[in-house]
Amino acid sequence: MATCDNGGDAVDEINEPGAALFGNFINYYTFNPPENRLSLIPTTLLGDLGYSDRSHTTLLLDVGCNTGELSVALYKHVVQTPESNVHLLGFDLDDTLIQRANYANPLPGSVTFTPLDITGDCTPLQDHLNLHGSSHFHLTLCLAVTMWVHLNHGDAGLLRLLSRLAELSEHLLLEAQPWKCYRSAARRLRKLGRSDFDHFKKLQIRGDMSKHARRHLEGHCNMELVRSFGSTTWHRKLLLFKRK
Repeated sequence: MATCDNGGDAVDEINEPGAALFGNFINYYTFNPPENRLSLIPTTLLGDLGYSDRSHTTLLLDVGCNTGELSVALYKHVVQTPESNVHLLGFDLDDTLIQRANYANPLPGSVTFTPLDITGDCTPLQDHLNLHGSSHFHLTLCLAVTMWVHLNHGDAGLLRLLSRLAELSEHLLLEAQPWKCYRSAARRLRKLGRSDFDHFKKLQIRGDMSKHARRHLEGHCNMELVRSFGSTTWHRKLLLFKRK
């Protein structure tokens, strides 16, 4: 997960976010608390999507969960009763962040965390689905992750990410960082005296990143936009897609 210009100077001084090449900031939720997103998401979301039958397991997935604060807060936000048969799996490529998530997890029976790189081998995700007898995650969250995959793996990597998320999910809640965040990330990297992102200057997919993501998901991944929850305090759109 990531930051950009909004409050950028203060964040730079405190957390040096430019040093996190993959968005794996140590104290991410101190400058972008879960409430910034949850304030836009209705507590009735799972029921609204048709996942209210307690006799069936509902599987949630949080891509790039960092230290898990949002994963846990979202679970508490949308799961209204303790006996609900809802399980959330969060993963991040940073082992240290996942260790912190597991250590602080107040809901170990309902929320689990594992280290995983979404651009690599995702067999553990399929294993998780098989364990619960499901072919797809019912709701996948991909919040402020797309830019880091894009910067580190190029245009093809971004499109592969979106396609993979569509393959895994019945519903996908997507927050794509706007292009100004790309420029900020590159600027912070240079400020720290480090080389630029390998793909930054080669990227052909630029501009309105939410629009690009929607075009790919709807045009190539058999998904459709069903709702926009508006924009966060950092002016990023929260878009909900559904498998057709």
